[in-house]
Amino acid sequence: MDIHDVSQMEEYRAVLQKQKHSLQNAQSRKGQTPKPTRSRDDIIMEFMFSRMLASNRPTNTRDIHSSFVPPAYPPSVAALSTLKRILIRDLTLETYHRGFYILLRAVTPMDRMTAVMTVVEDERGDVVMLQLYNQEKELSTDGRLVEGTVILVKEPYLKVMADGNYGMRADHLSDIRFLPDHDSLIPLAWGGQRAMDASANYYKIRGNNCFNKNEHHLAIDHYSRALSSSPTADEAVTIRLNRALTYLKTHQFDAALHDVEVVLLADECSEKALFRKSQALYHLARFEESCKVHQVLCKAYPNNTAARAEFDRATSRLAEQQTGKYPFKYLHREARKRCPPLLDRATYIGPVSVRPTESRGRGLFTTEAVRAGDLLLCEKAFAYAFDNEGTDTPSNLSILMNTETDTITKGTQAELITLIAQKLYKVPTLRSTFIDLYHGSYSPVDTAEVDGTPVVDTFLIERIMSLNCFGCGLSSRESHIRTMKEAESQLEPTKTETFHSCGVWPLASYINHSCNSNARRSFIGDMMIVRATRDLPKDTELVFWYKAPLDNTSKAKQLNLKHWGFRCSCEICQDSIETEESDLMKRRRLTADLANAFQSLGKSRKPNLVIARIEDVVSKLEETYRRLAIEVPRAGIWKAFSSLAAFHASRGVSEKAVDFALKTLESLGYVLEGGRLPRRSGVRLCVVKWGLMMDGLVGCWMILCRAYCDVAPELADQAEDYARTTYRMCVGEDETFGDTYSRFSKRTDGFLVRGE
Repeated sequence: MDIHDVSQMEEYRAVLQKQKHSLQNAQSRKGQTPKPTRSRDDIIMEFMFSRMLASNRPTNTRDIHSSFVPPAYPPSVAALSTLKRILIRDLTLETYHRGFYILLRAVTPMDRMTAVMTVVEDERGDVVMLQLYNQEKELSTDGRLVEGTVILVKEPYLKVMADGNYGMRADHLSDIRFLPDHDSLIPLAWGGQRAMDASANYYKIRGNNCFNKNEHHLAIDHYSRALSSSPTADEAVTIRLNRALTYLKTHQFDAALHDVEVVLLADECSEKALFRKSQALYHLARFEESCKVHQVLCKAYPNNTAARAEFDRATSRLAEQQTGKYPFKYLHREARKRCPPLLDRATYIGPVSVRPTESRGRGLFTTEAVRAGDLLLCEKAFAYAFDNEGTDTPSNLSILMNTETDTITKGTQAELITLIAQKLYKVPTLRSTFIDLYHGSYSPVDTAEVDGTPVVDTFLIERIMSLNCFGCGLSSRESHIRTMKEAESQLEPTKTETFHSCGVWPLASYINHSCNSNARRSFIGDMMIVRATRDLPKDTELVFWYKAPLDNTSKAKQLNLKHWGFRCSCEICQDSIETEESDLMKRRRLTADLANAFQSLGKSRKPNLVIARIEDVVSKLEETYRRLAIEVPRAGIWKAFSSLAAFHASRGVSEKAVDFALKTLESLGYVLEGGRLPRRSGVRLCVVKWGLMMDGLVGCWMILCRAYCDVAPELADQAEDYARTTYRMCVGEDETFGDTYSRFSKRTDGFLVRGE
């Protein structure tokens, strides 16, 4: 939704076809025993040379990498105790070695491209390239994967790589285990330790040293080893508190909460345990529970200033969660300062709930009557990947290609998959929030945990991401401003702006598509704001467009949503199907005539004649529509009316500006009362029924406001109020309305040019 889909671009399709061909060639070798073509030294030397070249590249480059989603395969759900050991020489190509595991040791430093790569050896000294996908960026700096690290791979897969050589690929985080140096599985020849009788304090000190060097995962291993080394009761409390803090640092909030709960069973007033519990609950978005812990903490330790500050923060989040009141203007500033713009805010769920629909699975419905402009939800992203275009930071952009679904996207989707995988691996209690989302025909494994480790299916993540991902800019206000600045001709075809940043907002994902939408999404950083765009009774299903409605000039252009498993059957699309081809041909011809006429307007010495011609063409264009606009919004004609309104406003012909501004709204299905001229005393301007919501309608209302100032001053404020409400729907908030629009602007539509 609003992502940069490049599936139809020939240059990318050629790359996708080449990848398919490579996969077919690789599959033809399935089950073969690989024949070594290079020596151990050659493999290592070639890797190190490639790594050296990569390290010399400029760090601020905006190179775009290609990422390929391989044919899906399930993660291992076998307990390690049921698996047998295997060596590199016993592996066969293009085979998932179910029922086996392999131990490998890194013999080179790691390198990173689309995957983390290192050359590894087995106990015999045979070497192979290992590619690990969806790993954290910190893996290269926190000591987990360095030369000498021992890695366990469950049910390994040996592949033919793009360069024709062999490599081992692991996509699922839960199939990989980095073994600490004291693990009993490490062979003695690799420095494995047997029955080392060190004290709990020894391992605690090692953990503390790793923590101080920001090697947090290694610290966790040492703290865990300390807890299994018969610590005293006091030592166990200290170790658990240290490990809980380290879990917080690594965003393993479930694990942190478990450790402090154990401490609080022994000492319910432990200051550190209470403080860390409140933090874990905060990061799990359990703000009410976090506040309750803070109340106990502040009562017992009133001089803890850090706890007081955290209490204030948790209280603010709880208020947002319960009321939906946000300092939106401040949120814009906060988003601009942060990179990525991850806002410290709570999710507000308004009068909506998820329910089954009649034909499209689940949907989101109103639980009470709402008015146009009302806030329905303000949701923080489950995961969000930001494209830092315009900065000196290296690009996160990639071309993500899926050979099974034939989809190609340009953006941060590959990074988003990694972020989601890491989150599910670290915080398994969030699993249902994500995997309950629509995933098409993909059949996931039904095992959630093995050997105490969460099972994370990368391909389920990719499928859910592809079907529930929203593209977004830094803020919808910036997108709105850009749209208004770049709209030199309001007759250009309606286009949905595409974005490279993207995220998943689980609750909003339940909103189904309709071109004839009744809700609108907008963004500030990683917050999505959804508002009603019409007055809606209780139990109404919310719908918004995944792709913007078309101009209804061709049956062939009917919106195709096969990616989500359906075609749009809304009133707009249905009317396009039912319209006679002769009417569509006439509509296309008149639309082209209209565009040409507007282009000639600025050059003509007799603009009034051109305007008369335009008005005549618009009148004929209206005749090609068989159904009333109140029934089927006319997405292909409203911009012509809006342009005419702007033209007459610029000439000071207020009566005609009012007439065409009202026609603009009515063409999109609006029903209005009290706005026509001549003005009737005592009758207010009123929207009886709201129609299709477009960004340009803010300016349309402002044209009305300015024109009314001349011919019906008592209606000007009402028109401006409707402009503000429309702005709130499009941008998500109206606190910045006065910074963006004014009836005193130099532009007829009230838009404030920068510097004005």
